[in-house]
Amino acid sequence: MSNDLFQTAQQQLSQLCENQGITLDLQNNPQISPLITAIAMSDFVATQLQKQPELLVQWLVKSPSIADCDHYSQRLQAVLSGVENEEQLHSALRRFRHREMATLSFVQSNRLATVQQIFERLSDLAEALILGARDWLFERLCQEYGTPMNELGEKQELLILGMGKLGGRELNFSSDIDLIFTYPDMGETVGARKPIENSKFFTRLGQRLIRALDEVTAEGFVYRTDMRLRPFGDSGALVLSFSAMEDYYQEQGRDWERYAMIKAKILGEDLNNINHKYLKQLLRPFVYRRYLDFSAIQSLREMKQKISREVLRRGLVDNIKLGAGGIREVEFIVQTFQMMRGGRDKILQQRSLLQVLPHFVPLNLLSQQQVEQLQQAYLFLRNVENTLQAINDQQTQTLPTDPIDQARIAFVCQCDSWQIFLNQLQQHQQNVRAVFNELIGEDEQENDQAENTLLATWRDILHYQITEEDLASQLKDYPVEPRDYPIIFQQLSTTFQDWVKRSIGVRGREVLRKLMPKVADQLFNQPNYLVLLPRILNILDKINTRTTYLELLLEKEQILPQLMQLCGQSIMISEQIARYPMLLDELILAKSLVTMIELDHYPMALQEYLMRVPEDDEEALIDALRQFKQSHILRIAAADILGVLPVMKISDHLTYLAEAIIGAVVNIAWRQVAQRFGTPEHLTFDEHSGEQQQDFVVIGYGKLGGIELGYNSDLDLVFLHNAPEQSETQGGKKSISSHQFYLKLAQKINGIFNLNTSAGVLYEVDMRLRPSGEAGLLVSTFKAFQDYQQNEAWTWESQALVRARAVYGSKNLRAKFTQVRREILSIPRESGELRAEICKMRAKMYEHLSHTAQGKFHLKTDQGGITDIEFIAQYLVLNYAHHYPTMTDWSDNVRIFERSVECGILTDTQGETLKHCYITLRNQIHHLNLLNQDPVVASDEFVAERQQVQAIWRELLQNG
Repeated sequence: MSNDLFQTAQQQLSQLCENQGITLDLQNNPQISPLITAIAMSDFVATQLQKQPELLVQWLVKSPSIADCDHYSQRLQAVLSGVENEEQLHSALRRFRHREMATLSFVQSNRLATVQQIFERLSDLAEALILGARDWLFERLCQEYGTPMNELGEKQELLILGMGKLGGRELNFSSDIDLIFTYPDMGETVGARKPIENSKFFTRLGQRLIRALDEVTAEGFVYRTDMRLRPFGDSGALVLSFSAMEDYYQEQGRDWERYAMIKAKILGEDLNNINHKYLKQLLRPFVYRRYLDFSAIQSLREMKQKISREVLRRGLVDNIKLGAGGIREVEFIVQTFQMMRGGRDKILQQRSLLQVLPHFVPLNLLSQQQVEQLQQAYLFLRNVENTLQAINDQQTQTLPTDPIDQARIAFVCQCDSWQIFLNQLQQHQQNVRAVFNELIGEDEQENDQAENTLLATWRDILHYQITEEDLASQLKDYPVEPRDYPIIFQQLSTTFQDWVKRSIGVRGREVLRKLMPKVADQLFNQPNYLVLLPRILNILDKINTRTTYLELLLEKEQILPQLMQLCGQSIMISEQIARYPMLLDELILAKSLVTMIELDHYPMALQEYLMRVPEDDEEALIDALRQFKQSHILRIAAADILGVLPVMKISDHLTYLAEAIIGAVVNIAWRQVAQRFGTPEHLTFDEHSGEQQQDFVVIGYGKLGGIELGYNSDLDLVFLHNAPEQSETQGGKKSISSHQFYLKLAQKINGIFNLNTSAGVLYEVDMRLRPSGEAGLLVSTFKAFQDYQQNEAWTWESQALVRARAVYGSKNLRAKFTQVRREILSIPRESGELRAEICKMRAKMYEHLSHTAQGKFHLKTDQGGITDIEFIAQYLVLNYAHHYPTMTDWSDNVRIFERSVECGILTDTQGETLKHCYITLRNQIHHLNLLNQDPVVASDEFVAERQQVQAIWRELLQNG
C-alpha cells in the first residue's frame, strides 16, 4: 500500500509540473523525493501547490526546512503593508496561512523536525496571523471611530488571550483557536467626528477580527474561532474591560475555567507592557491557589467523566484525544498537579505541557519512568494527530479506516504495517492510563447504573454551553419528536444564557448543576413535554437566586413529580408557584395536596395562620391573607387536577375559602377604623362570645352567593348595617356618625381587598350590585336596602338577588337578610311580563357581551351556555316563589333545580338535564381556568348540552 501511495503522489507531481510547464527531472533533482513524500502524506499540500504554483517552483529549487518556518510576524507584516481594504486582508491572511501550513506539512512528512517543533511553529503561525489581523483592523477602526483612550488620556489596546493549545504553544495542524478579548480601561474614542465608548470600539474590532479569521471565503478560512471560553460564554459581552474580567473571575469563575486558564497566554506578550503585566497578575490568583488544592482532583475527575460520556454518546470510537489513555488524559494528569500544587510550587506555573512535565520528578509527584512514558506517549499521539489533520486540513482525532490514510499514519510513525502501529499505540495508551488511574482514579459512584449515566450525561449537556447536536443525541433516548428538538434547544439555550449572567452564587450553581439533569430526565419522559418545559423553566428562573428553594427541589424527591403533574395541567398553578415560590412548601408532604380541609374549618385555619402576625402590623396581615389564599388555592387546584374532588366540591372549597377571608378582612378593617373613631354607641356585647356585636353584614352575590366560585372569580359584595339614624361612635380619638363609621369600614374593606402588595391582589371586588349601583352609597341600612328592592329595583336586580346570601355577619343579621330576600323574591309577578323582561335582558347581554369568533362557542355568554342556565334558574324563583316559598331557600342553581322538581315546576327529566348541562359546562370552565384560557371551545363541542338548554329555554321562557 505504501508503494501505491508514493506512485500516486509521483503522478500528481508530474501533472502539477505539466500544468505549469515545468520539466520534471526525476533522476537528477534531489528535491523530487521529499516533494513526493509531502504530496503522498497530505492532500492539502497537493491542493496548495495547485493553487499557489510559485510554491512548487520554490520547492523544486530548494526543499523547505524547519529554519524556513520562522519569522512569521515580520514576513506577514510585509504582506499586509500593501493591503488596502478588508477584502484584500481576508485574501492575504488565507494565502499566507495556507502556504505556511503546507510548508510545515512538508517538514513534518519528511521528518525534518521534531513533533514539538512542529506544533510550536503551528502556534507561532497562528499567533502571527491573529495579531497581524488585529493590528491592521485596529488602525482601520481608529480612522473610522477615533482612537480609544482612558480618562488619563492613555491609548487603549485590545489584548487577546490565546487559550488551550494555542496558549500552550501546542497547536494542532487543524485546530480551532480559543480566544478571549479584553481591554484595560473604560473611556471613549478621540479624534473622530463623533466619539464612541471604548466597549463599543473594541466590540466592533473583535467582531471584524473574528470575521477576518473565521469567515469561509472562496479561499477557505484562516482559523475556526471559538469565543465560548470568555466570561459568561456565548451570552456574555464579546470584549470585557480588566475590571469586568476581575469581577467575574473573583465572583463566578468555575473550576473548568481555572483549568482552561492554566494555558492562557497574552498573544504578543511583552513583559515591558504595563497592561500585559497587570492582566497576568489579575488572572494568576484565580488559577493558582496559595494552599494545596486537592479539590482539583475531583473537579478534573468529573470533567474526565464528562468527556468519557461524550465519547460514548457521540460514538467516538478510536479517538486518540478523548479516548482512554489519549492526549486529554496526559493533559489532565499535568494540569491536575498544576492546579493542586501550582500556588506553592511556582515552577509549575507554565503553559507548555512538555516544559512543565520534567519538574514533577524533583517534586516527587511522578517517577522518572512515569514522566518519560508520558512524554513519549504525548509526542507519539500528537504526531499521529498532526498527521491525521494535515491529510486534508480537517480537525479530527479519530483513527482512519481508509487503507491509504492508515498507510500515511504508519509511514510517519516509522511502522512497517498498520498492525505494528496499533501495537505501539496500545502500549502508549496503557502507560498513560496507568498513571491517570493512579492519580485521578475512577469515581465509584454512579458507575454502571443506566439511570445515573443518563443523568450524568444530562449534566454534561446542560452545563450552560449547550449545543443543539448534543441535545438531539440525548433526546433520542426519550419519547420526544425530532421535529421538537429545535424548539427545546431554543428554550433551554435562551434560559441558560440568561442564568449565566445571574448572581446565583457558587452554592446555587452547584445545586442547579445537580438539579437540572433530574428536571430534564423527568420532564422529557412526559407526553406533554412542550407544555411543561416553559412552565418549569419559568419556575426555576424565578427561584434560581434563592438557593433554599433549589435545594428543596433537589432533596425532596416527591416534589418534582408533583410539580410536573400540576404544572402540566395548569398554567395558573405554574404561574402562581413562579410568582410565590413559598407555595413549593405545600408539595413537601405527599398527602397534603389530597387531604382537603373541612369546609367549616377555613375560618379557624385562617385564624391560626394569622396568629403568627402582630395585630398592629397591617401590611404583614394583608400579606398573610394573600399567602393563605394562594396556598389553599394550590391545594384546591391540585385536588381538582388529581381528581380528588368533583367540580361542585371544588366550588364549595373556593367559596368557603373566600368567606373565611372576607371575615378576616372585615375584622382587620373594623379594628383599624375603631382605633381611630371608636365604635357605634348602639352596639352591645354578645354574651356567648364576649365580643362586641358589629351590626354589620356582608352579602355575597353572583358566584359567591351561589356557592359557585371559580379560580379567577371576582367577589360581588354588598354591605348592610342596622345602625339607628342618630347613632354616633364612642371611645375613639374622634366621634363620627355611625353611618359614617360603616361607610369608612366599607371603604377600608374595599381597600384591603384591592391593595396590590408583593403577594398580589387578594380578590377583585365588585360593588356595583349595591342599591343604585355606582351612584349609591358603599353601604346601606337594611331598611334602605329593602325599600330599594321592593320599590325601585329593576328585574335584573331581582334576578341578581336570587343568587345572593349573607356571607358574613351575626346569626341574627344573617337570618334578617334571609327574611328580607325571601319577601322580595316572593313578590307576585305577572308571568308574561317577567318572561319578556328576562328575554329582553338576555338578548341585550348576548348582543353586547358575546363576540365569539366563528367556529367557537363561549361557554358562558353564547346561547345554550351557562348564562342561559342561570337565567332559567332565576326565572323559576321569581315566577314561582309567590306560590312555593321554599323556592327561595337556596341561592345556587343546582339546588334551585332540585327544589323546582320537588315543587312540580320542572319534570324530573328537565331538572336532571339542567343540572347535568350546568355541571358539565362548569367543569370545562374550571379546567380552562387552570390553563389560564378563556371559556371558549370549538363550536362542535357540547352540542347536545346546548341544544337541551335551548329547548328548555324555549319551553319555559318563550312558549310558556
